[in-house]
Amino acid sequence: MGVITVSQLNRYVRSLLDGDGNLRDLLLSGEISNFTNHYQSGHLYMTLKDEGAAVKAVMFRSQAMHLRFKPENGMKVIVRARVSLYEKDGAYQLYIDEMQPDGAGALQIAFEQMKRRLQEEGLFDESRKQPLPRYPQRIGVITSPTGAAVRDILNVLGRRYPCARVILIPVLVQGENAPTDLCRALRRFADMSKKHDQLTPDVIIIGRGGGSLEELWAFNDETLARTIAAMPIPVISAVGHETDFTICDFVADMRAPTPSAAAELAVPDRVELLHRIGRLSDSLSAALTAFVDRKQQQLELLCNRRCLSQPLYYVEERTMQLDYLTRSFSASAGATVSRLGNRLAALAGKLDAMSPLRVIARGYAIASCEDAVVTAAGDVHTGDALLLQFHDGQVACRVEDTIIKDGEAL
Repeated sequence: MGVITVSQLNRYVRSLLDGDGNLRDLLLSGEISNFTNHYQSGHLYMTLKDEGAAVKAVMFRSQAMHLRFKPENGMKVIVRARVSLYEKDGAYQLYIDEMQPDGAGALQIAFEQMKRRLQEEGLFDESRKQPLPRYPQRIGVITSPTGAAVRDILNVLGRRYPCARVILIPVLVQGENAPTDLCRALRRFADMSKKHDQLTPDVIIIGRGGGSLEELWAFNDETLARTIAAMPIPVISAVGHETDFTICDFVADMRAPTPSAAAELAVPDRVELLHRIGRLSDSLSAALTAFVDRKQQQLELLCNRRCLSQPLYYVEERTMQLDYLTRSFSASAGATVSRLGNRLAALAGKLDAMSPLRVIARGYAIASCEDAVVTAAGDVHTGDALLLQFHDGQVACRVEDTIIKDGEAL
């Protein structure tokens, strides 16, 4: 054999591997490591290993898109693959066509992965869940129109609360197109709520009867879970039987173990309401009777009062009080006036006794000079004009001479 190139060598080795029937379709178990999800191309790259060896592997997008779970490092899997050589780097690797978890099923792993992811986002938190209305007028139902679930729901609603109106949107509850159909029905109800449509339900029941994990898988769809979480109307999830759980159950505002139980949660029981109304009616009647009796007693007490039986009694009594007060006021006022009159007379007597007019009346006169009263002989001089005030008039005169007590003239 002559000299060959590296490319020729790798191509030859690849042809040997591709031509080996044992390597074209084999089942291989191993643990995933170095996992890489090439999001742009959609291809999955990884290494499969066991205790003693490892081999590189790739799963192209066309096969990876059919996986029901997300491969992770440390996950043990069983793959159907072929062995070939990647000529560019001369390393052989596995080209995986199918992959299944080694142990738990792919759907179960996918369920747990999605549940964990949505729970971390807070979609299951009780704080974001809406309370159910106590007395709904309209019940929205999203389920198959031909299954046992719709019959159970209608039977329970008709028996417990026949006054509620049921609005059914028939959907697929199984199969590849079921998640899209379920989301469409929910969005239709949400649009009705935004438009304030009179048919907008007060609460929604979404679900189906029991089945295998594969049959219930439509209710584990991530888009459906996010649609339920965004609903402005409370949603009750009723998927399967009591032991069945779906992602829809965790994200809904209320989970019911069966469709029948969902109907019971959605509406009150008519019989219980009638009994309660009866008890309230009896209580109201008793309260009204007691109220009327109490007011009747009060009315009788008022009717027997003297103000109603002898209305003039209070007028006469108040008249007597007024007469008494008037006499008392008159007596008090007379005494006060008499006392003040006596005091005034005494003061007037004193004032009269001290009046200069009484002095003048006895023959005395008041002399004034230049509007000033003359009180001493020394206050005037020869030639000053004087005015003498008598009790019956005045006399004008002029000073010719002044004589002081010691006899000297001024």
